Amino acid sequence: MTNTALTADRSARRLVTLKRRAQFLRIRKGARWATSAFVLEAKPRDDEAAGAGQEARFGFTVTKQIGKAVERNRIRRRLKAAVKELQMAHARGGFDYVLIARRPALTSAYSALVSDLATAFERVHRTPGSTPAKKAPRSRGD
Repeated sequence: MTNTALTADRSARRLVTLKRRAQFLRIRKGARWATSAFVLEAKPRDDEAAGAGQEARFGFTVTKQIGKAVERNRIRRRLKAAVKELQMAHARGGFDYVLIARRPALTSAYSALVSDLATAFERVHRTPGSTPAKKAPRSRGD
């Protein structure tokens, strides 16, 4: 593989991350999907630069309540690896995403993290009217 091919491969897998608090807070008003290991929040960007050609941006939140620095960093690395694996197929350009880690993200299987993340991407991109109808409550037969 040539040096330019390596550089192109790395740039294709590079994550564009959120940096500022205001960016994280704006996404709080968007769609959310929770799993046992993390919460995924997503919101389309509303600025003009957020056209279809723009990359998706990601933010990662791992609070001190989850554990010490070594554990928090390991969780962040695991979540970033899962996002890198799925971003090309599931993330939409012009969207911002925040993953809020939970403690089980440290011990759950990596394959489970990836499958949960794929499901979460599908759920946050669903249109509000496309959710399945709720079942009628069962009568107790009193």
